[in-house]
Amino acid sequence: MIAIVDYQAGNLASVKKAFDHLGYESAITADPDDIARAGKIVLPGVGNFEATAALTGAVQEVVVKAIDRQIPLLGICLGMQWMFESSQEAPQLRGLGLFAGACEKFPATVKSPHVGWNQLQVAGTSRLLRGLPENSFVYFTHSYRAPLVEATVGRCEYGGAFSAVVERGELFGVQFHPEKSGTAGLHLLRNFCEL
Repeated sequence: MIAIVDYQAGNLASVKKAFDHLGYESAITADPDDIARAGKIVLPGVGNFEATAALTGAVQEVVVKAIDRQIPLLGICLGMQWMFESSQEAPQLRGLGLFAGACEKFPATVKSPHVGWNQLQVAGTSRLLRGLPENSFVYFTHSYRAPLVEATVGRCEYGGAFSAVVERGELFGVQFHPEKSGTAGLHLLRNFCEL
């Protein structure tokens, strides 16, 4: 079962519908026991980094233990940003620190938030992106962006380059919304399900 972690930040139903469409069992839950039993964990999210405060305590503890047990984890949008050390959006909060660096606001030279379709540039070998056509269009909606890091396997250009996909071991993060990215997004989610 895939646990879709409910921390009151966004489009949980859309993510569940995508997994339902693909034929994989998933459940929206905030129960640490459900998350601990899951074969895979998804951290979706839309909104301010302050929403990640709800991921502290028991939920964070069970997610960290799952990571230690090599349970595949997929962070989507805000969920991916929480996998970094911090964000300028809510500097008083810490992320999980699974990837180095802080998420930063887009420069004033471009319109923010970055909303809409943009091309994904594959930047490394990736199990998550396996079989995805080069320069596929995916759907973004965010005001802050993750830096390019060693784990970056997909990047995007908007006011400069940023991490659109990160991957290391069983840790995966996507800045865009695969559940809203049509065929390309479903392809990515299927790859995650089949890990």
